[in-house]
Amino acid sequence: MKIILASCMAALVLCLTGAALADDLQSVGNPDSLGFSARRLARMTSWFEAQSQKGDPSGFVVGIARGGKLAYLQATGFEDHDKKTPMRPDSIFRIGSMSKQITSVATMMLVDDGKLDLDAPVAQYLPELKDMQVVKKDPATGDPILLDLVQKAFEPAKRAMTIRDLLRNTSGLVYAVPDYADPGFGNAAVHLLYGARAPFRRDKPIASFVASLSTLPLLHQPGEVWEYAIGYDVLGRVIEVVSGQSFDQFLQSRLFAPLHMVDSGFSVSQDKLARLVALPGAQPQPLSDGDVGKPQTFFSGGGGIVSTVPDFLRFCQMLLNGGELDGVRILKPETVRLMTTNSLPPDMHIAGHEVGPAFGTGWGLGFAVRTDPDFSVIPGAVGSFNWQGSWGTFFSVDPAQNLILVMMMQRSQYSENGFYFNAIRRLPYAALKVPEAPIPVASEQGKSENLAEYVGRYDFGGSTSSLDRQILVADGSGWIGLESAAAETGGLRVIKLADAGPAAKAGVIAGDLITAVGGASIRGVSLEAALHRISGPAYAGIELKIIRQSRSDPFNVSFNREAVPAHSVQLRVRLANGQLAVEAIGGWSILDFDRGQLTPVAALSKDEFYVEGGDHTRIAFTRDSVGKVNGAVLNPARWEQRGALAQ
Repeated sequence: MKIILASCMAALVLCLTGAALADDLQSVGNPDSLGFSARRLARMTSWFEAQSQKGDPSGFVVGIARGGKLAYLQATGFEDHDKKTPMRPDSIFRIGSMSKQITSVATMMLVDDGKLDLDAPVAQYLPELKDMQVVKKDPATGDPILLDLVQKAFEPAKRAMTIRDLLRNTSGLVYAVPDYADPGFGNAAVHLLYGARAPFRRDKPIASFVASLSTLPLLHQPGEVWEYAIGYDVLGRVIEVVSGQSFDQFLQSRLFAPLHMVDSGFSVSQDKLARLVALPGAQPQPLSDGDVGKPQTFFSGGGGIVSTVPDFLRFCQMLLNGGELDGVRILKPETVRLMTTNSLPPDMHIAGHEVGPAFGTGWGLGFAVRTDPDFSVIPGAVGSFNWQGSWGTFFSVDPAQNLILVMMMQRSQYSENGFYFNAIRRLPYAALKVPEAPIPVASEQGKSENLAEYVGRYDFGGSTSSLDRQILVADGSGWIGLESAAAETGGLRVIKLADAGPAAKAGVIAGDLITAVGGASIRGVSLEAALHRISGPAYAGIELKIIRQSRSDPFNVSFNREAVPAHSVQLRVRLANGQLAVEAIGGWSILDFDRGQLTPVAALSKDEFYVEGGDHTRIAFTRDSVGKVNGAVLNPARWEQRGALAQ
């Protein structure tokens, strides 16, 4: 897909600047005046309604703001599925790890106040965390050595962890298992040790939790590895010590009240309990993160806050405005820029998922940030930032489009969230209008006499809009169509292949041992590192070195990753009643082309057609050097989207 020119992006932002000053997030405005196609925006409503009609127990609230105006706010499904209580726009949700961004802002407010030094050792504020030891690593494999606490296979830290490390997830601290049992977070003995020695206890204050960390080792040397961690809970305690207030009081007085985030906090008062969204299935136990119906003792800066879509839209608008909303300044503009700029060097080791070069994504001071213009798990232009919560909440801010997306639902299984996150990443961008170019006058001269040569399937990758750039598919990588596991001898053992997947078509079979990726050995590296080497964008090439029992020598297999059809944008061109018609057949509709619905296109000239109604989408077919049709371009010009003929 063609990269959007910076000058065009700047012009578009300037045309929206006047609206951004109004900060009118109270009532939904006219979508067309904010640059949306109302018809295409309605697709999002239909999509979420369809999930509820299929019996999904989660209800949804989706909010979109552009240029400081509320463009969309829709509640769908049930607030309490069992009681059939309808969802409402101001329903209250557990936002999980979206608490981290709030904690980051609170931390940086104290930095702006001159009361907190970003590069000071954490122990300067929390002496109990002084001189923490680091787990030794096996020099051959890089895996942690943890025999037992008596033998203490530890070494001194090369330097102290800092406040900046806590914000960057480079402190060496980790999450406990089973708090995060996702393989992306690792399942090392250290994670188990954290769960045993420093469990989250909702009936204990943050100070007690931080004190329990003093008896534990760091898994990584500070500053050397990015791993999603409990650092934001530690920051909650830092804020208490520096401010002299409890963490909840600080947030209420310094952030929530000034921003008029009227339903945000660590618990839900009795007069608001009717708006608290129920979790599907078993309800939270008294000491769990989900039990927010009574006052809390442990104020979890990493995952304990509740909020609403309207409240979080205001929080995001403050960031998009450079730290100010409705005349109230929360942060300095340069502080917001620092927080939303990638802070990780390119050679930083990444232990986890959704961050790093393989995902086109970096990490600022509390936010995931898009770094790659060609692909990313984050929608929007480079510099867009987002994150999500384990209970099923998501937000994204695209400064280039002056756009905020917020979706909230409540689910108890984090693994099920990706399906919905894919929708909120794509559907709003699919509804954005592109600057219209004048449609040429149709001419009979030069029109193709052989419409059949255009018939076929065209793949446009993972993005529904040229204003979005490309985004990754299949949870962060191009698809290779195989399942693997760590082999005892090192490398990855192929367990199963998709019949029509790219690896199977290239000749890989079950039982093969993968020992190298792209010429680099994966023997002796962790499973996480090996999987990261396999991951990459759709259509990018990959080379695997294979050892097979039936062959005496290793051999290499090369092929291209593919886009997963369920998440890619594809069009099928057909002949219908003597003219061309186009329908979307991938995971998403695109521009004027709806999924499963043929839209006729009229000829403008040879190889170029357009939709006579709607937004007048143009489709121009491309040819190879011998004149054979090999692709298609939507809305040819600066905002075009290019697709390849797939069959």
